[in-house]
Amino acid sequence: MTTAAEGGELGPADHGRAAGPPVDRDGELALLSAAVRDAAAGRPGLVVLDAPDGMGRTTLMNGLLLEAHAAGLRVLRADGAADGHTAPLSTVRALLEPLSDGATRRPSARHPTAQPGEEPPRHDVLPRSDVRGGDVPHGVLDGLHQVVRRAARERPLLIAVDDAHAAEPASLRFLAHVARRLAGLPVLLCVARRSGGGSPLLDEIAALPMCRVLRPLPLTPGGIGLLARRLTGRDVDDGFGAACRAATGGSPLLVTHLLTALRDARLPPTADALAALDAKALEGFRACVIRLLDGQPTTVRRAAGALAVLGDRTLRETCARLATLDPGVFERCLAALGAVGLVDAQADGGTWSFTHPQVRAAAVTGVSSDEKSLLHALAARLLHESGAGVTEVAEQLRQSPESATHPWARAVLREAAREMTLQGFPDRAVELLRPCVPPGHEGTCPPELLLDLALAESRVDPAAGAARLAVALDRLTCPHARLTALSALAGALMRSGEVSRATALIDRCREYGTDSAAAASSAQLLEAQLLLVATGHRATYSRLLDSTSLDLGLPGDTAARRALLASRAVVCAARADRVAEARDAARTVLAHGTPVTDAVSTLGTAASVLLYTDRPRESAAAFRQLLDAPHVTREEAYPTLLALTAEAHARLGALGEALRTTAAALEGVAPAHAPAPATATRPAALPLAVRLHTLLDHGDLAAGTALVQDLPGRLDDEAWQWNEVLCARGRLRLASDDVEGALDDLTECGRRQRAWHRTSPAVSSWWYWAGRSHLARGDRATARQLADDAIESARAAHLPCALAQGLELRAATEAARHRPLLLQEAEAVLATTSAALLLARVRVARGRALHRCGDKQAARAVLRKAWEETYALGAPALHAEAHTALLATGARPRRPVPSGVDALTRSERRVAKLADSGLTNAVIARTLCVTRRTVEVHLTAVYRKLNVAGRRELRFVLRAGGEGAPHAVGA
Repeated sequence: MTTAAEGGELGPADHGRAAGPPVDRDGELALLSAAVRDAAAGRPGLVVLDAPDGMGRTTLMNGLLLEAHAAGLRVLRADGAADGHTAPLSTVRALLEPLSDGATRRPSARHPTAQPGEEPPRHDVLPRSDVRGGDVPHGVLDGLHQVVRRAARERPLLIAVDDAHAAEPASLRFLAHVARRLAGLPVLLCVARRSGGGSPLLDEIAALPMCRVLRPLPLTPGGIGLLARRLTGRDVDDGFGAACRAATGGSPLLVTHLLTALRDARLPPTADALAALDAKALEGFRACVIRLLDGQPTTVRRAAGALAVLGDRTLRETCARLATLDPGVFERCLAALGAVGLVDAQADGGTWSFTHPQVRAAAVTGVSSDEKSLLHALAARLLHESGAGVTEVAEQLRQSPESATHPWARAVLREAAREMTLQGFPDRAVELLRPCVPPGHEGTCPPELLLDLALAESRVDPAAGAARLAVALDRLTCPHARLTALSALAGALMRSGEVSRATALIDRCREYGTDSAAAASSAQLLEAQLLLVATGHRATYSRLLDSTSLDLGLPGDTAARRALLASRAVVCAARADRVAEARDAARTVLAHGTPVTDAVSTLGTAASVLLYTDRPRESAAAFRQLLDAPHVTREEAYPTLLALTAEAHARLGALGEALRTTAAALEGVAPAHAPAPATATRPAALPLAVRLHTLLDHGDLAAGTALVQDLPGRLDDEAWQWNEVLCARGRLRLASDDVEGALDDLTECGRRQRAWHRTSPAVSSWWYWAGRSHLARGDRATARQLADDAIESARAAHLPCALAQGLELRAATEAARHRPLLLQEAEAVLATTSAALLLARVRVARGRALHRCGDKQAARAVLRKAWEETYALGAPALHAEAHTALLATGARPRRPVPSGVDALTRSERRVAKLADSGLTNAVIARTLCVTRRTVEVHLTAVYRKLNVAGRRELRFVLRAGGEGAPHAVGA
């Protein structure tokens, strides 16, 4: 049964509910009504309904029949696709049968709205003749036309033929014959056909001068909303119409079935409810799509199957090759699918995609699993030959397990698995590699392939990975591959808590060397990697430290020794143990190592040692050099390296650079919901913490709150990176006046840091913000104890930034008269460092302390300096605090003068870079096509903003701010 709305199939109970005029069809209905009126008045009419399947063609035809009956026209109707209409002129005979003698012997085939008691007129005998194919004698055509003419003289006629594209050629020839001879007859001829039917006779009818061709357009979002209200009886949200149109292409038939699925599932017509429909609820929708596809030509169905196998956004040339179609034919097939609302062209103009996942599923309905496997194998080969990415090719190979036996397929799967591992999805890597190593064939497959699978599996299931690594280790012959297997096996054992077995592998490693030096190097590399792997598991890390030497006297002449030196140095720096030796060891590693000869983890660990020993400028420079390496972005630790770089920038006061770096680190990372212990979630924790600290330094509480709103109340992950998230969230809660919540987070952070042996006050500032929270609570004694512990540790380890921070916290616990001296000491300590933001914070505190002690003049001088520095640093929250304190002293500060590299204009930057490259003012003027005086004015402004005396100091300031000399003159 078809609805009165759009021609979709509904049950009897739905007919009345969906009843109403068709939506978005006002223009078409008006034209049909006018044609009916003209026919009733004795004027002929010719209309062709040209529409794809499901676009409401039959609905318009039914509306025309109802209109014609109401106007008193005699209705003659036939369906070209009806069963049995295969013999020549069978459609015509069904059409004209009510006018023949046969109509008196059996019920008429007229429209069901005809009155039961209506007496039929005088009947003619339809002429008969032997007709073969579409070759109809003119006499037969003229005789049939005479039947129409005689009937029209008695009463105006509507001749309606639905699905005319499916009618046999002889009947189409008669319709064309009648269409050319309508002049003077009160006859309205309406022919409905599928768009692109391709019949020359129907094209001839549509080309006649008096013909009006109606092409119904897809439903609009507003029309879909109106139809949804009629069918479901519920209000429609704003985005539903657009979402439903995107899922159906605006096809009335598909829209009706989608609305029926929503109604049957008792869901409201909203975009969210539409997305929530599962496959079971959409069975009717899928069946409708299958019927639409079955009604398409074979080439169109092949094109749909190829697109379903290859996936959305695949190049048309590749899809055409899989469908074994000419590209032009394939393009026309896609256009046909788009006309019925099944596919949609993408914005790039070169690719197509299915409108709904169930449309894709319907496109391969009826294809056996073996055929699908062959199609995916062929698709993989075509994608590989077209230069597609390995991940795309591997996805096709994954759905064709038999293809994994081919050498080229194994190479693609291995490369794709490495990509997945680097992106933090080892489970996907395992899924890709398992078909390459069928169960029971571990002893016959290539050992390198077995190693790749074991490496990925060890990240997902350490126990299973360790067992597979042990098998691979026995078969590997390459020393480098053996070392890789040993390292991974040790890591898997560490993650399983088997520390003794992992450390025993160091002795075994010495067996895999061609000489003693190679064996010692392998053992050193393995020991270094064990230390780094253990940083992901607290209990394992503690047990390993009890049995590992932390000798920092190794020379840095080999990559293995540098790796071991860096891993030991970071442990010492985190524990504030032999800090000077750890710093020197890190400098040795960075002086002798390069991104080409050393692992990224080695150089990144050494740079973090400088950060944890209060050398932020050195650390930032080391991280910058490391991040410039072309391959570092593919490393698993890349987000962590970006986070540590951002922390170095934040300690230097470069808040804008820190925000940009953390944004890059978090790019592509899923929101931090409940943190799982999976390795892939841990690198996102540190960027999250550093970004939150930087936002708070910037004074943006709203952005900070939004950043952590999805975090659970209690972070159960024991990885040390989440300790920093606790610290940052505790600081946020303190800034939001949630003192108790802040203390909960910061106290827990301190407990975890001690469990991780991260007791250096320079590693994390949790103790400082915990002290501030205790002060806000009125507990000065606890805050003083935290400050004293930090001061004692920082003095012993020579950590100037941590010492200054401890002195500032200690001053806040003292009476007003004792604060200036402590803060003056903190300021003096920071004067030798590059911690500009911390120095400005100490100066603001010292200025306030001096003001409380009554020394307004000294307070004004200190606060003015802090006010200018915070403006230059771009720290609006601290700048506002300094401004308020400065006003309290009676000062009336003017607008601060911009300073620093960021204050330079574009022209000043160009002049400064050229001057840095060694050019004279005259050469710079000629290069930039300006006067020499202009160059002098720009250089004067540069010297003032950068606070330098000449070109010699200019070079240092530009390099420190990341503004290097241009690569070429005038660049």
